[in-house]
Amino acid sequence: MPIDSITQPHRESLDRYLSQLQHGRGLSHHTIRNYRSDISHFLAWLEHHDRQLTDLNRADYRQYLADLQADGVAEASVRRRASTIRSFTRHLNRTDELTRDPLVLAATPKATSHLPTVLSQRDVDALISAPDTSTPAGVRDRAILEILYGAGLRVSELVGMRATDHDADYHAIRVLGKGDKQRMALLGKSAWHWLQRYLRDARPLLLSEKSQDWLWLNRFGGPLSARAVQLSVRRFAQRAGLPGDVHPHLLRHSFATHMLDGGADVRVVQELLGHASVSTTQIYTHVSDAARRDTIEHALDGVADLLRERRSRDEDDAR
Repeated sequence: MPIDSITQPHRESLDRYLSQLQHGRGLSHHTIRNYRSDISHFLAWLEHHDRQLTDLNRADYRQYLADLQADGVAEASVRRRASTIRSFTRHLNRTDELTRDPLVLAATPKATSHLPTVLSQRDVDALISAPDTSTPAGVRDRAILEILYGAGLRVSELVGMRATDHDADYHAIRVLGKGDKQRMALLGKSAWHWLQRYLRDARPLLLSEKSQDWLWLNRFGGPLSARAVQLSVRRFAQRAGLPGDVHPHLLRHSFATHMLDGGADVRVVQELLGHASVSTTQIYTHVSDAARRDTIEHALDGVADLLRERRSRDEDDAR
């Protein structure tokens, strides 16, 4: 099925929609690229079957999703494309490019419930301790692992940090999350200690003309990439003797579960993770109930107290 070209009317409709998303809702370039790819694929499928948007009906929509599943597209990707297509047709109806929304009653495929995998506290400790901290790169890697876990960051949030994105008063770091939403992520004692050690002892030795003001630097002095962090986490997991596929997001899952196991309120964890909805965070309560973990230790030490202190300061400032 050709997906690399669509007719001019379809392309123009798509371009108008993406422009509205980018400028009206401020979505990232990465998200816009995914929208373009998903909708272009669907429009090309319609054209391949001699259909136009004006002819679209729920039967076409169901057949398209069935074809995706038959082609072996992952369940999550099918759901994402279904949601994207329905948003697109809803927009076309609102802007009068379609006289009606043909998918207004169409259903998005339901997700199979999968609980996220998490590491035990013992495995987290082994992973975090794996880098050789006698070198600048080792100090950097230890600080990265501490912060990925101790703040529950996404790898994109970590590598996007600038050298000034930390606050000594709050023991916090500034990160840019999904939808370009900025938040302050709190660090426990161990993560804060290793961040300060990296800033003091390691980062100055990695600086170069390429560095600008990025916080995390590679051995050439340029900004560290998300791919480099992913490979490092995998390498250190192997060094620590951990089984299975260990990746940065697994540390985020583990952070959330361990916080809940340690007695943190789900709303506190929601704020720490930067989730827009508490329902996204609540999946970790099921993980916590399904498999109790060891008591949280050094990496999360003091995080909940820091959050309460920050709220108290914010309330005082507002008075």
